[in-house]
Amino acid sequence: MQVDLFDFALPPERIALRPASPRDAARMLVVEGGEVRDAIVRDLPGCLRPGDCLVFNDTRVIPAQLEGTRGDARIGATLHKREGPRRWRAFVRNAKRLREGDAIDFGAGVTATASDRSADGSFALDFAGDEPVELLLERAGRMPLPPYIAAKRPTDARDADDYQTMFAREAGAVAAPTAALHFTPELLSALDAAGIGHATLTLHVGAGTFLPVKADDTDDHAMHAEWGRIDAATADRLNAVRASGGRVIAVGTTSLRLIESAAGEDRVIRPFEGDTAIFITPGYRFRGIDGLMTNFHLPRSTLFMLVSALMGLETMQAAYAHAIANDYRFYSYGDASLLLP
Repeated sequence: MQVDLFDFALPPERIALRPASPRDAARMLVVEGGEVRDAIVRDLPGCLRPGDCLVFNDTRVIPAQLEGTRGDARIGATLHKREGPRRWRAFVRNAKRLREGDAIDFGAGVTATASDRSADGSFALDFAGDEPVELLLERAGRMPLPPYIAAKRPTDARDADDYQTMFAREAGAVAAPTAALHFTPELLSALDAAGIGHATLTLHVGAGTFLPVKADDTDDHAMHAEWGRIDAATADRLNAVRASGGRVIAVGTTSLRLIESAAGEDRVIRPFEGDTAIFITPGYRFRGIDGLMTNFHLPRSTLFMLVSALMGLETMQAAYAHAIANDYRFYSYGDASLLLP
């Protein structure tokens, strides 16, 4: 499909630079079939049915942005995928000043050697020493805010909490599963009281989620792989939800993509552990999920293509036009949408 089909005009002031407070006070656009209605996240228990199950991503964002030097050159690195105990794949700023075998000093006693440059310009970074890389990043790294926020303000202390979900447990993501940022313990209790269950899986979100689609046709776009895991108990539970008439509602496109990677043509979700580079565009037949809660996405992005595949392109174009006209806040710190085909 032509990528231009997924373009739309978004006023810059619609981009949220801070999350709603409290988190569950964010607005929520409910798109059910072809109908659109305004709500807030706190209304979620009344928008779902007893027996439904929300599926959250329990990945934890690490301080994956690093600033360092190679000789007199300034080098920026954003880690996006673990490749070994001490090796991470990284997008590099000022990469023309970096060669394979060069050592980068990131300060605070943290150094890494660049190797294995890929066609996309990324490098593998091998971190020196014996300390776990996670400890090194705590010393030298900073929270990797999305570029559309970082371009408007610097990262600060608030982001260390704001950019983690209440489910964050498994360290390894370089971007938050932002739909879950809207949840609070109070909202989760209200969902439980309404008979709506929840489950967790793990997908370590990579920085590739922010990369623009540069191809003119979706067939020519290559997705970056991300590592994920659904254990057997979770797979069994989600299958049981559907068998009893409930719906599996993914909270965030990361949860959705992993469930769809684990589901077979028979619509059975199986245990999964490994990389996924699934790219969902209109025409895709969903096998593992029955609905999606997600934030509002960039024009021409793979994520807007995904929601258009779920709900239909015309429906999503109309929903986004409504959101823009009614001052909904977009992107990672923005408002939510609940999409129920």
